[in-house]
Amino acid sequence: MSLPVLSALAADPAPSPSPSTSTGSVTPTLQDAQESATHAASWVEENWSTWLAIGLRVLLVLVIAAVLRVFVRRAITKLIDRMSRTAQAVDGTALGGLLVNVERRRQRSQAIGSVLRSVASFLIMGTAALMILGTFEINLAPLLASAGVAGVAIGFGARNLVTDFLSGVFMILEDQYGVGDVIDAGVASGEVIEVGLRVTKLRGDNGEIWYIRNGEVKRIGNLSQGWATAGVDVTVRASEDLDHVRAVIGEVAETISKEEPWNERLWGPIEILGLDSVLLDSMVVRVSAKTMPGKALSVERELRWRIKRAFDAAQIRIVGGPTAPAEEDPLDPAAAVAAPSVFANTESAQSVATAPIPAPGSAPAPSGAPK
Repeated sequence: MSLPVLSALAADPAPSPSPSTSTGSVTPTLQDAQESATHAASWVEENWSTWLAIGLRVLLVLVIAAVLRVFVRRAITKLIDRMSRTAQAVDGTALGGLLVNVERRRQRSQAIGSVLRSVASFLIMGTAALMILGTFEINLAPLLASAGVAGVAIGFGARNLVTDFLSGVFMILEDQYGVGDVIDAGVASGEVIEVGLRVTKLRGDNGEIWYIRNGEVKRIGNLSQGWATAGVDVTVRASEDLDHVRAVIGEVAETISKEEPWNERLWGPIEILGLDSVLLDSMVVRVSAKTMPGKALSVERELRWRIKRAFDAAQIRIVGGPTAPAEEDPLDPAAAVAAPSVFANTESAQSVATAPIPAPGSAPAPSGAPK
C-alpha cells in the first residue's frame, strides 16, 4: 500500500451507525424534563382553583349534613325524653289510670323516636350524598333510575316485610293499642306485652304468647281504652217479690260503691236495668255498671259474690238458669214396683185359657184345665 492511500485512510473518521438501524431508546435530556415540569406546573396553576372550590364545597356539605343530623337527632331524643317524663309523672295516680302506663308510653316513645331518627338520618345523608355527586358533575339521572328500579324490585320481593313495617309505624303513631292493653286482633286475643314495628306480642288467657305480624291484623278491638261495662244477670224464681229483690240489690250496689278499691274502679252508679226475661218458672234481673278499662271482669265477680250473700241473708233463692226445672213432690218409692200379674197363678182363669192343648195319648191335663 502506498503512502498517499494510508494518509487518506487515517484522515477519514470512523463511520457512525445509521439512525434507521438504531434499536436503543433515546435518553431524555435535561431540557425535556424542564419542559415537562413547566407543562405540569402550568396545568396545576390553571386548575388548582377548581380543585380547591370542589374540595371546599364537599367539605362544607359534609359538615352541614353532620351538624344537621346531630341537631335533629338530639331534638328527637329530647322530645322522646319529655314524653317519658310526662308518663312517669301521671303514673300511679287517678289520671294515670285513665291514661296509659309507663311501660306502654316508654315503648311507644322509643319506637317513634327510632323511626324518626332513622328517617331523619336517611334523608339528610342521602341528600348530602347526591349533592356531593352533583359537585363532581356526575350525571345523576341514570343513578336515580337504577335506584328506582332496584327499589321496585326490593319492594316486590319483600312486600310482606314492608307491609308489616308500615302497619307498625301507623299503629304506633295512631296509638291504636299499647303495652298492658287487652285486645282482640282477630287471629289472637290477649294482653299486649310488647309492641314492635314488625311484630306484636300478646299474652293469652292460658299464658301462651302470640306473635302477630302487624301486616296481618285487619281489625283491632281494644278492650282497655275508654271505659268498660260490667253486666250481671241474676236469675230468681218467678214467685219472688220484685220490689224486695230490687231493694236487696240496691243495698249491695250502695255498699260496694263506697268501699275501696271498688269506688275507684266504678265510673258510675250501679244500675238495675230491670227484668231481662220472664219465663214460666224463673225471671232474670239485669244489673249493669260502667267501670275502668280492663276492670269489668273483677267488678262482675265481686257483684255476684255480694249479691249471692245478700240473697242468702234475705232468703231469696237463686235458681240455676232461665230453664230451671220446676219443683215437684217426691215420688212414692212403691210407684216403681209393678203390680202382680194374674199369670203368676197357674190356676187362674187367664193361665188356664192360655195353656196349650195336650196331644192324644199324653199325660192328663192338670186339674182345672179345659177338656
